[in-house]
Amino acid sequence: MASDAVHTFTDANFDREVLQSDVPVLVDFWATWCAPCKAIAPLIDTIAGEYAGKLKVGKVNVDDNQTTPGKYSVRGIPTLILFKGGKVVDQVVGAVPKSQLDALIAKAL
Repeated sequence: MASDAVHTFTDANFDREVLQSDVPVLVDFWATWCAPCKAIAPLIDTIAGEYAGKLKVGKVNVDDNQTTPGKYSVRGIPTLILFKGGKVVDQVVGAVPKSQLDALIAKAL
């Protein structure tokens, strides 16, 4: 179960919620059938709580929202993309350890 700190991003709200955000945004591109996505989900919740107020964290279901992943060349999932000021700062593919995500996030804070 996603925590309250984790937002749901869609093709419809992506521009407003991610690209126009005044804080950096970590977007988790995932799908319900993806085992590594499920494995990394608790880590995404933890990060959302730890960085609350400094970083917006959310998920895009690639099956329900196909425009946005295509725009950012998401080919494998989970793909985590860090945005700041409407631009991609960095991204990682796969279920990576928390230390790697902390280092990624540090680039935008």
